[in-house]
Amino acid sequence: MRSITLRLILAFVTVSVLSTLLVVAFTRWRSREEFRTFLIEQNRPQLTIALSSYYQQHGSWDGIADARLLPQQSPSPQPQFQHGVFTLVDSATGRVVLAGEGYRAGSSVPPAQLPGGIPVQSGNKTVGILLINRPVYRIGAPGSAFLERINLQILWAGLVAIGLALLLGIFLSRTLTRPIRELTLATTAVASGRPAQQVPIRSRDELGQLARSFNKMSTDLERSLELRRQMTADIAHELRTPISIILGHAEAVHDGVLPAAPETFEIVRQEAERLQHLVEDLRTLSMADAGELRLSMQTSDARDLLERSARVYAHQAGQKDIAIEVQAEPDLPAVEVDVQRMVQVLANILDNAIRYTPEGGHISMRARAADGSVEIRIQDSGPGVPPDELERIFERFYRTESSRSRDNGGSGLGFAIARSIVERHNGRIWAESQPGQGLTVVLRLQTSHTASGAYS
Repeated sequence: MRSITLRLILAFVTVSVLSTLLVVAFTRWRSREEFRTFLIEQNRPQLTIALSSYYQQHGSWDGIADARLLPQQSPSPQPQFQHGVFTLVDSATGRVVLAGEGYRAGSSVPPAQLPGGIPVQSGNKTVGILLINRPVYRIGAPGSAFLERINLQILWAGLVAIGLALLLGIFLSRTLTRPIRELTLATTAVASGRPAQQVPIRSRDELGQLARSFNKMSTDLERSLELRRQMTADIAHELRTPISIILGHAEAVHDGVLPAAPETFEIVRQEAERLQHLVEDLRTLSMADAGELRLSMQTSDARDLLERSARVYAHQAGQKDIAIEVQAEPDLPAVEVDVQRMVQVLANILDNAIRYTPEGGHISMRARAADGSVEIRIQDSGPGVPPDELERIFERFYRTESSRSRDNGGSGLGFAIARSIVERHNGRIWAESQPGQGLTVVLRLQTSHTASGAYS
C-alpha cells in the first residue's frame, strides 16, 4: 500500500470498528445486567411480603424451605423464586434457613455479608435478612426476547457507526492528503525547472504551515534565480567594458591609429586594474557563499579600525575637498574581528561615500557601545537613498537609478561584500537614509567579551 489516503482510511475504519465492537459488547453486557437488576427489584417486594406473612403465620422460619410463598395464579410472568437465587438468613441466629447457591441450610453467614442484604420484617421487628445472588438469576423467555431485540438494535447502531466512520475516514483522508498532493505536484514542477510554483493555503495547522513555507521557498528560489540571471548579465557587462577598452586600445596601437604613448598604456593599465578588482571581488563573494571565507580573528580597537580606513582614503577625499571625521567614545570595548577583512568592509563603505559625496562635503565615522556590542556609523552628505531601496543596496550589482548609477564607477559589489564579511563575524549591517540627507551605514560588531570564537 503506497497510498497514504488508503492508509488513513484503513486506520480510521480499524479504530472505528474496534471501538464500535467494544461499545456494542459493553452495552449488551450492561443491558443484560441492568435488566436482571430491574427484574430482581421488581420481584423483591412480593417476596419480602410473602416471607413476612409466612413468619407472622408460623412464628418462626420452620418449614420455609418447603413452603409455597405465592399463589399459583400470581400475575407476574417472571419465576420470582428461582432455585439458588435467594438466600434467607435468620437475623436472630445468623444461620441460613433458606439456602441459595453458595450457601448450605443451617450454616452461619459472616456478619460482614449481612449489611448488603434486604431486611424482612414482621411487625416492627427484623426477623430475617434476604441475600440475592444476582449472577445466577435467570431471565425468562419474555425478558430474553426483549433483550434480543435491544441487542439487535445495538448491533444495527454499531454497523451504522462503522459505515459513518468509513465515510468520515474517506472525507478526512482526502482532506488531509489534498495539500500533500498539491505540494507533490508543485515540487515536481520545481524539480523540472519551473520554480514559480504556489500552492493554496487551506488551513492554519501544520499542513498550512508547510504550504506557507513551500510558497516562501518557491518565491525565494524564483528571486534567487532571477538575481543569478541578473548577476550573470551584470558580470558580463562589467567584464566586457574593461576588456573592450583594453582590446580597443591594443588594436589601435597595433594598427597605428593610436601612438604607443605612456598615456595609452596608462589607460590600458587602469582598465586591467579595474578588471582585476572586479575578479577579486567576485572571488571574495564566491568564497563567502561557499562558507570558505577564512577569518583570522584578533582583538582590535574600533577607533584604530576607523582611523586606519580613513588614512587609506585621505588622499582620495582630499581631491574632492571632503572632510573625514573620526569619533569614538572613550573606554570603548575592544572588538573581535579579522582586521584585514574589517578594514576592507570599512574601505568599501568609505569608497562609496566619497564617490557620492559632493565636493566640499563631509563624512563622519563614529563608534559607540550599544547593547553589549560596538556600533559603527558611517554617514556621508550625499544625496541619500530612497527608504524603499535601502535594503536592496546590499544586493550584488544593485545601483539606484538616480544618484548611484553605473556612470559614477564602482563594481556594485562593495556593499554585498561588506554584508558577507560582517555576517561572517556574527555581526549586523544595515543602512539608514532620507532623500537629500545622505546615507548612513551602521555596523554592529561583537566585543571580545561576547564573541563566541567559533570562527574558521
